Amino acid sequence: MIGRTKVIAALQAGPQLDRIYLDTKAQGQDISDIKRLASQQGVPVNYVPAAKLNGFNITDHEGCVAQIAKVQYQNLQDVISLVIESGKPPLFLLLDGITDIRNIGGIARTAYCTGVDAIIIPDKGVGALNEDAILTSAGALEKIAVCRVNSLMKAVDELHLNGIKVYASDMTAEKNIAEVDFTEPCAIVMGSEEKGIYPALMKICDEIIKIPMAGDFESLNVSVATGIILYEAMKQRMQ
Repeated sequence: MIGRTKVIAALQAGPQLDRIYLDTKAQGQDISDIKRLASQQGVPVNYVPAAKLNGFNITDHEGCVAQIAKVQYQNLQDVISLVIESGKPPLFLLLDGITDIRNIGGIARTAYCTGVDAIIIPDKGVGALNEDAILTSAGALEKIAVCRVNSLMKAVDELHLNGIKVYASDMTAEKNIAEVDFTEPCAIVMGSEEKGIYPALMKICDEIIKIPMAGDFESLNVSVATGIILYEAMKQRMQ
């Protein structure tokens, strides 16, 4: 989507936007309107040099280019309420700092197959849910609810307010995943392989849990680790 007027119209009433790119030197009331509307709707804004916008091979962009979302994001509270009303104990998955779209795609496939109600992602610091991510997920990203929030910490607060316990996965934890009661309303936070879960986010989680390993190895691939935890949750819920 190209140009300030079209982007403003889309933010007001059109299709959901995945991301907006603004020229770092762009100014004017319409730019202020775009920033305000994007903030209200939780659409990430990237400030880039003009060369980046020109790299999209488009003209007349007026310093503003937006990408239409391939995934239709849902409101977190709406999803929580819908799941609770159904009588099913909620199961949510939060992704912190996971940027590899192959991992995100693999995680989405497993999440859908194990009954996760929604994947919660931040508006920044996560891989783009583009066509490649959807392809890697075998279409799961189009079937499972995805909630994009401007803060995972606020999302945890919202989960807590709804009586949902939040577990953080970390290899240094003392509690084994087999010792966790996944049959209760819960959410699981997975961090990147490089940095793990943001410390402040880890601190507000209810408990830290780990996957037992027979060998002395640094860590598992995040997609594999997520699958192990989610299948433990599914196994408990099926029993």
